[in-house]
Amino acid sequence: MLETFLALVEKPSRYIGGEANASGRDRTACRLSVALAFPDAYEVGMSHLGLQILYAILNAHPHICAERVYAPWPDMEAGLRAGGLRLATLESGTPLAAFDLVGFSLQYELSYTNVLTMLDLGGIPLRARDRRDGDPVVIAGGPCAFNPLPMTPFFDALVIGEGEEVISEIASVMLAAREQGLRRAGVLERLAGLQGLFVPSLQREGGRVRKRIVADLDRWLFPLRPVVPLMNTVHDRISLEIARGCTRGCRFCQAGMVWRPVRERNPSTLLAMAEEALRATGYDEISLLSLSSGDYSRIEPLLGELMDRYSERRVAVGLPSLRVETLGPRLIEEIRRVRKTSFTIAPEAGTQRLRDIINKGNTDADLLDTARRVFDGGWKSIKLYFMIGLPGERDEDLEGIADLAHRVMRQGRGRQVTLGLSTMVPKPHTPFQWARQIGLEETLARQGHLRRRISNRNISFKWHDARMSLLEGLFSRGDERLAELVERAWALGARFDGWSDLFLFDRWEEALRGSDIRLEEYLRERGLEEPLPWEVVDAGLDRDFLLAEHEKSLRGEQTPDCRREGCRNCGVCDGSLVVIREASDLPAVPSQGGREAPAAFGAPAVTRWRVGFAKTGLTRFLSHLEVASALTRALRRSGLSLRYSEGFHPHPRISFAFATAVGMESHEEFADLQLEGEIADVEKTVERINAALPRGLAVRRIERVPDGDPSLTKIVRGFGYRVFLPPETCVEGLEERISRFLSLPSLIVEREGKGKVSRRDVRPYVEGIALDRETGTLEMTLRFFDGRTARPSEILGHALGLEGEIIRKLRIVKTRTLMGPAGGRGAGDNR
Repeated sequence: MLETFLALVEKPSRYIGGEANASGRDRTACRLSVALAFPDAYEVGMSHLGLQILYAILNAHPHICAERVYAPWPDMEAGLRAGGLRLATLESGTPLAAFDLVGFSLQYELSYTNVLTMLDLGGIPLRARDRRDGDPVVIAGGPCAFNPLPMTPFFDALVIGEGEEVISEIASVMLAAREQGLRRAGVLERLAGLQGLFVPSLQREGGRVRKRIVADLDRWLFPLRPVVPLMNTVHDRISLEIARGCTRGCRFCQAGMVWRPVRERNPSTLLAMAEEALRATGYDEISLLSLSSGDYSRIEPLLGELMDRYSERRVAVGLPSLRVETLGPRLIEEIRRVRKTSFTIAPEAGTQRLRDIINKGNTDADLLDTARRVFDGGWKSIKLYFMIGLPGERDEDLEGIADLAHRVMRQGRGRQVTLGLSTMVPKPHTPFQWARQIGLEETLARQGHLRRRISNRNISFKWHDARMSLLEGLFSRGDERLAELVERAWALGARFDGWSDLFLFDRWEEALRGSDIRLEEYLRERGLEEPLPWEVVDAGLDRDFLLAEHEKSLRGEQTPDCRREGCRNCGVCDGSLVVIREASDLPAVPSQGGREAPAAFGAPAVTRWRVGFAKTGLTRFLSHLEVASALTRALRRSGLSLRYSEGFHPHPRISFAFATAVGMESHEEFADLQLEGEIADVEKTVERINAALPRGLAVRRIERVPDGDPSLTKIVRGFGYRVFLPPETCVEGLEERISRFLSLPSLIVEREGKGKVSRRDVRPYVEGIALDRETGTLEMTLRFFDGRTARPSEILGHALGLEGEIIRKLRIVKTRTLMGPAGGRGAGDNR
């Protein structure tokens, strides 16, 4: 029944699973089953490294089965509710209520209503107090857990801090509890005994939960074989975490405070991880992740080594988080060697005075010098991020933002600058946790002022929705009273509140009107001696340190980085296990040879190959671009030397015959590719490619295309289709309609596309239609010429009179791709 919904929803590839490297374990054979839940869309959740890490750790255990589930888009939610179906995991299609443990990743406060959607659709009582022994234990973790109170009524336990070690401890407790027959209360008691576990029902008055810290990242190499998504995701690349933590001390930055201390991975470890991940995924880009990638102590030799190893394979390396003062000439030169990934720089404030207040130490000169080097290096655009509403902000600081944007643009002599603007949300466990957040009218006024000041067409201006920032601020520093508000807004229809096209602020306004909660009470400045709701969590930071940093901000005084100018007594390090770990203290990067240019002679010959493949089962719901991406990655994983285009953004030279509609199976698809060299063993190559493809995609054959032969688009002359009709179809009436249509000289249909309606005669494209009464199927042959053809759905609807709802649910299979004489022979049944 789920497949019926997939034909009707937007982006069905969100729900089909079967991705490369996904776990194929039998859940029923495992002693503990875990559902890892991400309360946002698939394409966002699949970009999150943390969930991939936990998935790999749990599935490495012989007795544990971990599966994934993401928030269903509203159309899928409606379909599930209409059909009386439960939200289920991608791997086995098991409803959430059937798992022993359900773990949510809380990355963003505006995903809270999605948590309730997933619990409700999964068959789990929303409130922890209503769960019984047969229900899963529901836990959560992530940055939002550093203030657990707004969501505590919905969770049995929350993990505070880093999850690599504690997830295994939680699993061990659950396994032991099952063996010993412990009831729910006993399981929670044992979980409460683990460091980093906040169990609301057992929390003592005045008690605090200390965060978990992974002391040595080199002990945790997961994920070496990350799951490769079926659709394009927010971050469609290998995420290689080079370091965790930051001691720059930006006073607004919660991540820089709560993830202390800095721990760097050994470069040799990173190189091994990169090689394994590239081999396992087929990605063509590596992103070096940390809160400040340029601060990694061996960034230049590491980046140089990665480029030496992979530039010939057209693998790009990106550094998504860079401070302007760390972007030296060598870094820029290394990054541009393969592909110019985008450059994003975050000055945060428009004047030096305000940057001193927030402890963002870079200067205007740093920014302008970096912008000049980036533009001189060939980049055509730069993204700049600023915040408004920072403590101590004045009108001159807003003017400074506009002025800096124009000055950066002039460094590029008119090249593109994108200015991103967000509202500062005071976060727990930071020196600004006591600060006031500006309200809605103030935010809109400041955004409007900057919009008027940015008039140059080479500067694009984007800003965060002020209403979203308002809600984020409410929950960031909220208390347990907000749980009622979340549940009420959810009941009123709030979903995906972090998505501008789905955000319904009026539902939140209605929910607020029905409560005793006042926004201004939560956005106000807090007294320095006032008890704070999130103080139930010990983030490892000494309160005196946060107070001292708060006082320094009032004086505009900076605090140096403790890695360079000595300990600042923040309270995180214990002097033994939990300490700053820099890669420069670890073994050096192994030499991989010099950078001599490849010899001009002896280059492998360029060869052309034709790949025939099928998409069946649930992969029929992949779009043409998704199929192309999956096949390209599998080709890279197989070890074939793909030939690439030249220029700014090299692409493998692969061309596909014709886009098959989403939802349609195909037994015969074709793609032409160019390789550098020959294929020594075609049969083994096919096996390697198929081993790397998601379930349902399969290469059937690979054949050499002689030099000079025409391309696919020039030899394809048509397609054969088989349509499986529903049993209630009136066969007699259908035969009559087929006969009447085939006798027509023309049939004009209207097509909508890109906001326009076009009219087209589809009759010349129909070569034949035949009804098989015995099997209840239609056989249809459609011609392809002048780069056009008819769509099976058009013929079924306009010619045969089937209704659109019925057509969308039909099983349609492309059985043949017909090729003309120019190709030397036919294809499929014509071969």
